[in-house]
Amino acid sequence: MSAFLEDMGAGSRARVAAARRARPQGELERAALSAPPAPPLRLSAAGFDLIAELKLRSPAAGQLRGADENVPARVGAYARAGAAVVSVLTEPSRFAGSLEHLVQAAAALAPLAVPAMRKDFLVDPYQLLEARAAGAGGVLIILRMLTRAEIDALLESARQLGLFVLLEAFDAADIALMRELVARPRQPQLLAGVNCRDLATLEVVPQRLIELAPLLPQDVPRVAESGVAGPADARRVAAAGYSLALVGSALMTGADPEALARDLLAAGRAERA
Repeated sequence: MSAFLEDMGAGSRARVAAARRARPQGELERAALSAPPAPPLRLSAAGFDLIAELKLRSPAAGQLRGADENVPARVGAYARAGAAVVSVLTEPSRFAGSLEHLVQAAAALAPLAVPAMRKDFLVDPYQLLEARAAGAGGVLIILRMLTRAEIDALLESARQLGLFVLLEAFDAADIALMRELVARPRQPQLLAGVNCRDLATLEVVPQRLIELAPLLPQDVPRVAESGVAGPADARRVAAAGYSLALVGSALMTGADPEALARDLLAAGRAERA
């Protein structure tokens, strides 16, 4: 595992321990199970969709937006543009995220029938209960940073809570595990993602999306993560067989995120037509 993921994992475990002291798991379970259902994940028949991301800071690019960002307005713009999912960073130390951002996003997206997805360095089912209690419909799981037992516990929790899961891979070994997981019965709704960021340098290596695409499972939607900033990138990953792109930094820094999201969708769908 990379030093970056080790650091993020340690921070995540510390946050879980602190959260458990502040809110017992039984209390959180009751809140999660009584939360209104999240909008279901629905993908377009056009063959290409967008996971638009709310991310105030990036370890690689620095500050993307200020702490005063209008979360409901931004996620509403994403939904109006046609995003199938809005990913919300909740990691506080390196990404300036919070669970409150997820609460705000999910509340704004629910009337628009678009689910929010918690994106974090998740290590414990407690964090999936937090996500569901906050209104999320899905979560991201980074395969590289977890033991098999931890992955199994997270997937079972997601299944019980009705959360879809984006499985994130960085290389062929991760994808081999992903294929095994996808083939098992009684899984939650799954998406198969490739993150093309180099974990040592944190630089984006777009070619990895193309190289790894043929290895991905055939029977679940494929997600290109990182490396998509404009319509040409959307066409490239759509041509490689991806049915979704997760886009964060380009949308967060663009002058007109709604227009950019529309352009990305149009380009990807034109390639898949």
